[in-house]
Amino acid sequence: MDAPIVLQRSRTRVDVAVAAGGRIAQVHADGQPLLIDPGDDPSSTGWGSFPMAPWAGRIRHGRFRHLGVDHQLLTNHQDGPDDDPARRHAIHGSVFARPWTVLDVGPASIAMTCDLTGALDWPFAGAARQRIEVEARAVRCELSVDAAAAPFPAEVGWHPWFLKPERLDVAPLAMYRRDALGLPTGELISPPPGPWDDCFLTAAPATLHYARATAPAVTVSSDCDHVVVYDEPHEATCVEPQSGPPDAVTIRPRLVFAGHPLRRTMTISW
Repeated sequence: MDAPIVLQRSRTRVDVAVAAGGRIAQVHADGQPLLIDPGDDPSSTGWGSFPMAPWAGRIRHGRFRHLGVDHQLLTNHQDGPDDDPARRHAIHGSVFARPWTVLDVGPASIAMTCDLTGALDWPFAGAARQRIEVEARAVRCELSVDAAAAPFPAEVGWHPWFLKPERLDVAPLAMYRRDALGLPTGELISPPPGPWDDCFLTAAPATLHYARATAPAVTVSSDCDHVVVYDEPHEATCVEPQSGPPDAVTIRPRLVFAGHPLRRTMTISW
């Protein structure tokens, strides 16, 4: 992996891996790392905090219909046995594992862009843009997606892999029911107790609590009205603000028109 771009303000340092999906590789809060470090495969989904565009989470079997035309994406994720084609999906968008282009960088901020086409056979021209700003005790992220010409269905989000907390406080309003493949059906239900790998409607920040002196409480806030919580792994918990649910292109498509980008923000603070 290429050397990250280092952003710093006061005692907060953020490492940005431009070539690995424009993701935040690590957040150091007064020397304390907050995220899972990369393993042997810097293109994998299991580390740092990466942007998701022009969709977030899974697209079922990589297939969707838009304005009466069927589209088939390449599938890059397998749920369950490798010999079950019904469990192959297109996951996390077309930009999370690709190099981004730096538009502007300063001591405590960076702006980047990435074409949407070029991975997984995404058929619509457009671009994702993001800005990361480091504050004294926070990191603020802005992500947008815009069409170059024809409108298309889109969502955006982030996938941070936090070191495992002692406790997670999250207050969902409702949860999407999952089907036998683990994908949301569109029906909303009352959330059961965790652990979860689920999508929720929420209007409140989530807070991860740690038994440590530095950054004992890490809060994730966003203007997204959806969040996916994945707290099944023993080493990590993911709190993923999203503008819409997984497979939104089918269960509740949102169109993006040229010059009218979909834009959302996420702030990690402590």
